[in-house]
Amino acid sequence: MARNATGSVRTELGGSVRIASAHTRSFDALTDAEIDAWHRLRDANPQLDSPYFHPGFADAVNRAGQPVDVIIGQSAGGDIGLLLPCHRERSLLRPVGWPGADFQGPVVAPGTTFDPLDLLTNGSRAFSFDHLLDAYPDFGGWVETASPSPYVDTSGGLAGYLGRASGSGKDNMGQARRKAAKAERTHGSLRFAADIVDEAALARVIELKRSQYAATGAKDYFAEPQRVELLTRLLHTRATEFGGVLSTLHAGPHLIAAHFGLRAGNVLHWWFPVYDPAFSSFAPGWILLRELVEASPSLGITRIDFGRGDDEYKRRAKTGETIVNQGIVTRSTTRRVLRRTRDALIATAKSSPLGPGLRRVARRLR
Repeated sequence: MARNATGSVRTELGGSVRIASAHTRSFDALTDAEIDAWHRLRDANPQLDSPYFHPGFADAVNRAGQPVDVIIGQSAGGDIGLLLPCHRERSLLRPVGWPGADFQGPVVAPGTTFDPLDLLTNGSRAFSFDHLLDAYPDFGGWVETASPSPYVDTSGGLAGYLGRASGSGKDNMGQARRKAAKAERTHGSLRFAADIVDEAALARVIELKRSQYAATGAKDYFAEPQRVELLTRLLHTRATEFGGVLSTLHAGPHLIAAHFGLRAGNVLHWWFPVYDPAFSSFAPGWILLRELVEASPSLGITRIDFGRGDDEYKRRAKTGETIVNQGIVTRSTTRRVLRRTRDALIATAKSSPLGPGLRRVARRLR
C-alpha cells in the first residue's frame, strides 16, 4: 500500500517499521493525510478493531470539549507509522477519552517497534494508562498489572452464542427468557429497540447511571458536563464504520433497562448499561443482553466487548477475553514508586474483609 503525499504512508503496512521520531499535534490541526494514515494503520491491524481506536472517537471527544493531542511517530524516512491520541494534564498524558476509554494504545500496523519514552514529547513527562491493549511488546517494561477484558462472540445471533456459551451463560439466558415472560404478564408487552436516536432515553440512561455511581460510591463519570455532551454527540453519529448505539427495553410504559455503547464495523462496545432498580426482580439487564445478542446479525455485530471489570454477569456471559494493562511510562523513579504504592493500596482495599468502605476508597483512587 503506497501513497506519496506529504505525511502519508509509503511503507508496506504489516511489515517491520521502526519509529525514529515523534512530535505532537492538536487533533484540530491534523491534516487529511494524517487522518488517512490513521485509517490505514488501523485497518491494517485487526487487533485495533475496537471503536476506541477509530479517529471518530477522538474527534467526538475533542468536539465535546476535552481537547485531544495526537502524538505522531515517524520512521527514519519520515513516513507516519504511529498515532497516539491523548489528553494532557500539565506534564501528564492520558489516553483519549480517559477515564471512559476501555481500550487504549497507539494506532500502529503490526510489526511496528518504538521506544515508549520517545512518545513523551512537547514537555510531557509521563504517559499513564489503565486499559492498554495487550498488543504492544514495547510497553512491556512499563506495565504494572494486567486484567481480563471479557467479550461475547455474537456470530450467528442467539443460537450461535448458545452453542459457544458456558453453562452459566446458557442458564442465565434461559432465565432471562422466563423472566421476560413474567415481566410481560406483570407490566405489559416487552418492547426492545436495538438502535435508536432518542435523547430522552439517553437522559434516562445517564440519570440511572449517576444513581448507580452514588449507590456504589464510584466516582461520577457524568459530573463533568462535557461527558454528557460526548454521549449526545455520539448518539447522533450514525454510521456503521463508527457511531453510538442506544438500545432500550420497555415493559409496558416502563423503561426497565437500556444500554448506550459504541460501534465500529462489526464490533459493539458495551459502555453504559443500566436498569431500573424497581424492576430488578425481572433481571432486566440479562433480558436486554439476550435481546441484543439475538439482534446482532441484523445490526452487523459479531462481537460485544464488555470491557475490563469483575462484574458477575460479565464472567457468566463471556465467550472469551482479551488482556488490558495498567502502568505508566515515565523517566521519574519517584512517580513509579508512588504508583506502585497506590496500586498496592487499591489491591488491599479490593480484597479486604472490611469490604465496602475500603472498596469505595479504591474506586476513588483510580
